[in-house]
Amino acid sequence: MFTEFTQPSCMASADNLPLREPATEAVAKSKQQPHESRFAAMVGAVPARSWPFLLVALDAVLIFAAFVTAYALRYQLQWFLSVDPAFQLPFSGYIPLGLSTVLVTLIAFRFSRVYPYQPGRNWLEEAWRIATASTAGMMFIIVVSLAFRPMLYSRLVFLYTALLVTIYLSIARSIIWWARNYLRRYDIGVQRVLLVGAGDVGRMVMRTVAARPDYGLKLVGFLDDHPAKSNTDVGRFKALGPLENAHDVIERNAIDRVIICLPWQTHRTIQRLLRECEQMKVSAYVVPDLFQLTKNQMKVEELNGIPLLTTRDISIRGWNLVVKRSFDLVFGSLMGLFMLPFMLLLALAIRLDSAGPILYSQERVGKNGKCFRCYKFRSMVTNADELLPQMTDLNESSGPLFKMRNDPRLTRVGRVIRRYSLDELPQLINVLNGEMSLIGPRPNLPSEVDHYQEWMKKRLSVCPGLTGLWQVSGRSDLTFDEMVLLDIFYVENWSMGMDLSILLRSIPAVIQARGAY
Repeated sequence: MFTEFTQPSCMASADNLPLREPATEAVAKSKQQPHESRFAAMVGAVPARSWPFLLVALDAVLIFAAFVTAYALRYQLQWFLSVDPAFQLPFSGYIPLGLSTVLVTLIAFRFSRVYPYQPGRNWLEEAWRIATASTAGMMFIIVVSLAFRPMLYSRLVFLYTALLVTIYLSIARSIIWWARNYLRRYDIGVQRVLLVGAGDVGRMVMRTVAARPDYGLKLVGFLDDHPAKSNTDVGRFKALGPLENAHDVIERNAIDRVIICLPWQTHRTIQRLLRECEQMKVSAYVVPDLFQLTKNQMKVEELNGIPLLTTRDISIRGWNLVVKRSFDLVFGSLMGLFMLPFMLLLALAIRLDSAGPILYSQERVGKNGKCFRCYKFRSMVTNADELLPQMTDLNESSGPLFKMRNDPRLTRVGRVIRRYSLDELPQLINVLNGEMSLIGPRPNLPSEVDHYQEWMKKRLSVCPGLTGLWQVSGRSDLTFDEMVLLDIFYVENWSMGMDLSILLRSIPAVIQARGAY
């Protein structure tokens, strides 16, 4: 039932396999710009400065709509409690209150930091801020109405309004989130960023930009005076030469923001760059080179009032590791039991489709560089590894990875299960064995790890995962460097909330088969 692809067992040729278009053509097609969109063109015609005002106007309309709905629920539908005819008020009598509700709620939004709109804020946090601000605004209006017009307005109208404002605006925020994701494909609503410095701090910024597209930053490229770094791309982030190119690069690429990540010893260069950006009317930001620490890697202790800075351990340790491992065992077991009948059907389909074992095992590198056997459903012909040397020119991936959209080694069933990542279901065995986690970095081959640069090795400090941040961010459409950047971002910023978010995002990613081949 098991086979291992580490040792070739027979010679074979790729002559009888339907090799498709060369890698260069396939990659070119995959990187074509998206087709023109009327919606994107319409939105792009609106000046960027107008959007904050349009957001406030939209919120005002939705708040008033919530108030109108609340009136209808109370006086027309009469939910939960009927209205005495003596207290029946026409809507015209509620219009001043409705307008006051809009004004007070918008002011509450400002003090509750709903405004200004924060692109990187998640939906749940945004909904919570809207709910608390709406509640505070309604409480203020209730107090004022009791003081000046006692027993005139129904108190249920205020309760309904607070609930409906939260619902309406939360739905609107989810639509805005979807629209921003869509428009980013057309470079609308993004800031073009130039990174100065490609050291550890610079790569930290790259990881954040790659992992958090919701911030709306598009990293055009980076500058660095180190000869190797200034000429070596990192994934899709282009090396644009030494620092002396800054002025030309900013003008040529219409840069909106410059992020400077240089060592503190180069403070004169930093000052010069800041002055240059100021003269060019470009926003410039400096990332402090404080031992190359982020807020998630640093903690502050005290010695008789003297602040002491020290580094944190990797976040997936101690009790965090216990929580993560418990989640893997419980959820992995339930997932395995739930998927067992479906996995048996897949096993039968593989057996009937082509000759060879149902499963195969392959050596992968796990936590702290320890190797383990990784299990998958067989999706290729049995001698797939022996054919690989004859297909290296068709590689569509970067770095040590081999990826090919129309790999001729795939079987008929294999093509389907690879597209929807069903071939990875047997890795639940590795999860239950403790060799893998449900969420984590991609488990790399030893040959891939051999090509790691020093900064890439940090991704080996935790267990690899069945799914992970890079899988829900584009999978095989990403370059090798981008995969590593995302994996290290996960290692440095792990939380149980992030794991749950990745797990939920994996469902649509698998169904839509984004970047799967």
